[in-house]
Amino acid sequence: MAGSKSKNKGKGFEREVCNFLGDLYEDSFTRVPDSGAFTGGKNAFRRNTLTEGQIRAHKGDIIPPDDWKYLNAECKNYAEFPFHRLFWNERVPLLEAWLEQTLDAADEGDVNVLFMKFNRIGRYIAFDLTTGKDFVTNRSLDYKCESGLTWRITHFEDFFALNDSAFKEICINSLK
Repeated sequence: MAGSKSKNKGKGFEREVCNFLGDLYEDSFTRVPDSGAFTGGKNAFRRNTLTEGQIRAHKGDIIPPDDWKYLNAECKNYAEFPFHRLFWNERVPLLEAWLEQTLDAADEGDVNVLFMKFNRIGRYIAFDLTTGKDFVTNRSLDYKCESGLTWRITHFEDFFALNDSAFKEICINSLK
């Protein structure tokens, strides 16, 4: 039985991000099978019986190469997003839920990123400024979520054009 249209759309974007990262870094990135907070949120208890490698393989939506042990990434593909609310410094409940989901799977020192794609608008990345404070952006905005963390949101392609080496370095070695 085929999955729902929205789940298939989400899986497709996860594959798209994995293919992009794989091509950029000439390494293997793959989506987490049956992703959905396998080790995050209410399923955090599973971490008690898993190895470090097993936890990394089920964290977020993307399984990075073995040496990228600090990447924690979620992917969201939606038809619409209320960008205007970000400019008015309003809370965006949908974004809050995505950022919370990203942090639910995070470990100390992780580079927490949220990859987003919106119909007829494009691809974006949000990164936690705790670990991403040294990333360069041309056009971006900051969003302070309810948890108190500040996230920077910028265009996906611009981000990687400016930060491809720095992103890899921090995901391998962490700054914390």
